[in-house]
Amino acid sequence: MQSLIPSILALGIAAFAALVLAARPRSSHIKETERLASAKALALATGVQCIHFAEEWATGFHEKLGPLFGLPPMSQSVFVAFNLVWIAIWIASVQGLHAARRFALFTSWFLAIAAMINGIAHPLLAIAANGYFPGLFTSPFIGLAGFWLSSRLRAATHQQLGHS
Repeated sequence: MQSLIPSILALGIAAFAALVLAARPRSSHIKETERLASAKALALATGVQCIHFAEEWATGFHEKLGPLFGLPPMSQSVFVAFNLVWIAIWIASVQGLHAARRFALFTSWFLAIAAMINGIAHPLLAIAANGYFPGLFTSPFIGLAGFWLSSRLRAATHQQLGHS
């Protein structure tokens, strides 16, 4: 269970931020075109996350993250189940996002924030490991997909950073 601590901390921050952003007041007149653009960005980001997860799994992310922090490796079954459950949730959220459902806003913000964290964290993990760290090659792509998704979500919900 200790091996999950780094992931729980990073993803906990992302989940809290997503919850805050999804709960913020927003216009009741969200344009259909903006909702559709957000749903498409979510679908793309989910696809990129699938590729990122495949790289992490194939190169042993679950085995190498814990030891980098002096913790035991993460269970492969926990790592795979966690990722597959979230991928399924994001796929199911595409239609909900198009319909401006609050739960889909939360899951979409969670992916956007977690993706941007991945885009930054993997290069830092590679530096800490003095070489390649699992997920490094796809991290810039998931980071960019997260940034694009967050920009579409802000436009769809009429949110500016620092404003309601």
